[in-house]
Order: sequence, then C-alpha cells, then structure tokens
Amino acid sequence: MEIAEKIKNELENLGSKEKAISAQKFFKTGKGEYREGDIFIGITVPEQRKVAKKFQDIASLTDIQKLLGSKIHEHRQVALIILVEKFKKVKKDKFKKREIYEFYLKNTKRINNWDLVDISAPHIIGEFSREEIGQIPRYLAKSENLWERRIAIVSSYAFIKKRFFGETLVIADILMNDKHDLIHKAVGWMLREIGKKNQQVLEIFLSTRYKKMPRTMLRYSIEKFPKELRKKYMKK
Repeated sequence: MEIAEKIKNELENLGSKEKAISAQKFFKTGKGEYREGDIFIGITVPEQRKVAKKFQDIASLTDIQKLLGSKIHEHRQVALIILVEKFKKVKKDKFKKREIYEFYLKNTKRINNWDLVDISAPHIIGEFSREEIGQIPRYLAKSENLWERRIAIVSSYAFIKKRFFGETLVIADILMNDKHDLIHKAVGWMLREIGKKNQQVLEIFLSTRYKKMPRTMLRYSIEKFPKELRKKYMKK
C-alpha cells in the first residue's frame, strides 16, 4: 500500500462524527459560506501531528500531492504539516527548498481554508521569500483567490519574527480595501504582531490609515495597545 493511502487509513481510524459535525460548523462549510462543501472526518490537530510525524520522513511529494487532492480537510492539513517539516529539515539545501516552495505555489488552490494557510504559509512561502528576497507574497496579495491573498499576508509573519516589518506593511496596504472579513482579520493580526515588536512603527502606519481601515482590521491591530489608546483609535 502506498504511503498516501496508509496516512488516509490512519486518519480514518481516528475520525469522530461528533467532532466532524462541530468542525464543519466552525469552519463555515454550509451552503453559501466561505468553505461550502468542505468535508471533515473529525480529528484534532494534535492527533494529525502525530500521524504526520510518523510518516514525514517517508512521504514523498507525490504522496503529499495525493493528500492535497483529497476532498477531506484533515488529509490536506496533514499533507501541509508534513510539507512544512520537510522544508525545515532541508535547511541550507536551496535546491530542495525551492522545490518545496514551488510545489506549494502550484497547490494554493488546495490550501483553501484559513487554518491550512496559517499552519503553512509563514514556514514555507514566508521563510523562502525572506531568505531569497522574493516578491511572490506581494503578487499573491493581488490575487482574486481569497486564500492566496491570505497566504500573502500571513506569510509575512516570517519577516516580522526577524523584525523586518516592511513586507507586512506593503501587503497590508495592498489589502487595505479587501472586502473579505478573513482578510481583515489576517491583516489586523499581522499588524498586531508588528506592534508587539515595535508599537511606534505600528502607530506611524496607522496614523494615516486608521480612518479608512475596516473596523475589524483596526480592532485586531490595536488589540495589545493600552485600553485608553484603543478607545482613542476606535472613537476616531
């Protein structure tokens, strides 16, 4: 039996109908919602990580591709957990890093929920772009695909952790007028992370933008400000 099928079988054995129903409500899989039709089998993330760890050294990119092609959410999530670990392990091998990076970019249509983006984008797209000075995140920020836009902003977390704030601020400007709440939350989250590192940088950025920012984006970005300062921004 091929590795991809073994992983699917192990996950199937861990599934819970009760957890699956709860996850489908939480991740908005109903008619007309942002992930309409996504299928869950009800497996916690810690359980998925255990399965991923068991197979991460023997699963190939072909196996990962098969998992990403699945309609089942947990199959795609385990595929991405394995892919992130493979990227981390290749360390200074630029050829293998680029191979994983390009593989990820070819599969963005399958990285199609916010949790899938958030567990993978900073570790692959963000790290590679930071090391290679790539412009792909800015390109993705202009995509018509919701998940590619979220990949763009969340990947910039890799820059923030190294105290490089410019990439996030550029992408935040590109996404400032985005219509989707999931983008408002993601941009606000990344701005908040900048503020935790350097509040002055965030305040300078907000000074000319807070009036036109979506309320959710602003609220997320100033979440760690002192209470009175938060009130000041929200009143304005």
